[in-house]
Amino acid sequence: MPHPLQNRVTPFGDIVAVPDRGTMMGNRGGCLHDDARQLRRRRWASRRWICCRLSFKGWHREVMAPGRYTELFFLDEATAFAAGHRPCAECRRADYNAFQEAWRRAALPAEAKADAMDLLLHGERLGAKAEIESPRGLPDGAMVARGETAYLVKEGRLQRWSFQGYGAARDESGPLRLLTAPAMVKVIAAGYAPGVHVSCE
Repeated sequence: MPHPLQNRVTPFGDIVAVPDRGTMMGNRGGCLHDDARQLRRRRWASRRWICCRLSFKGWHREVMAPGRYTELFFLDEATAFAAGHRPCAECRRADYNAFQEAWRRAALPAEAKADAMDLLLHGERLGAKAEIESPRGLPDGAMVARGETAYLVKEGRLQRWSFQGYGAARDESGPLRLLTAPAMVKVIAAGYAPGVHVSCE
């Protein structure tokens, strides 16, 4: 059995090698791998981090082909958002338009255009993660972390994230960090509902 490629993305934005592919694909603006399909040191090629459908118009791609953009995979859209990826304007045009409308309603300090949104989001990706006391008040679909464990917020409660799906949170204590970028949280609160894996209860 072949070893899995290093192209699965965690809610922390890390790119790792696991067998589970997830339900969505995306990229970070270009090629991050070498001809042997191994990741190079850099983890993005541009500020254009997007989240795509797994299939579109019957197109077929060789994953991590030499010189082509590096395909990345996510459990679901909520995971992609936490990792800093927004909807693709080509294969997910309706979702991209809905994201733009929610961005406008959120009154963020950047135009609802790809370049301006990506510039703001990239700054937030690279910034420090804010600590919060409780998930209450966060919209469904936002993600937080306690230590090295990521959680999805649903109805003020936490669902523990894994590459296979979500499960009940353990009885843990300690500070939480907000993984989903503040701008993304505002977009979700303004009405954009990111897709969530079917395992979420």
